[in-house]
Amino acid sequence: MKINSLAVFCGSKNGTNPVYIQHAEQTGMLLAEKNITLIYGGGSVGIMGAIAGSVMKNGGKVRGVIPRLLVDKEHQHDNITELTVVDDMHMRKRKLYDLCDAALILPGGFGTMDELFEILTWNQLFIHNKPIFLLNSEGFYDYLVMHIQRLEQEEFLYEKIEESLIILNVPGDLNQYLDQ
Repeated sequence: MKINSLAVFCGSKNGTNPVYIQHAEQTGMLLAEKNITLIYGGGSVGIMGAIAGSVMKNGGKVRGVIPRLLVDKEHQHDNITELTVVDDMHMRKRKLYDLCDAALILPGGFGTMDELFEILTWNQLFIHNKPIFLLNSEGFYDYLVMHIQRLEQEEFLYEKIEESLIILNVPGDLNQYLDQ
């Protein structure tokens, strides 16, 4: 499957480790170089703003989707290719999923976890079958990955985790999946 658009779910804050922003910027540069449209939450701050800014700085395309209630809070990004304002978070997630060919999870908080688990669940329920990547920047998701492996061991999952979630350690690991 050729990936022409990639939804990236990530934090609207920077986090404490500078590698999170570095990885977001490297991912943005990679997407621009591969002519892959970034689909993301529409904010201009945190990791969200870093990846969108990097894609734009490197000549790529960015489509943001932001709910009305977050326009001020997440400081909507006005310097991207296209920004869509929707009524609520549910519409935002649905629009992000509909626009993308695959999804990438970068470090983030509860919103990022919600997006990750919803898209994993949608794959499990055959609502869609899009590749899902998790960028485990310097072990950020180690404990989450162990917990997901525990879910598999306890037979709460319908398929092997490797069939649902592709774990990456650095942005460059994504290359092998984008060149197909």
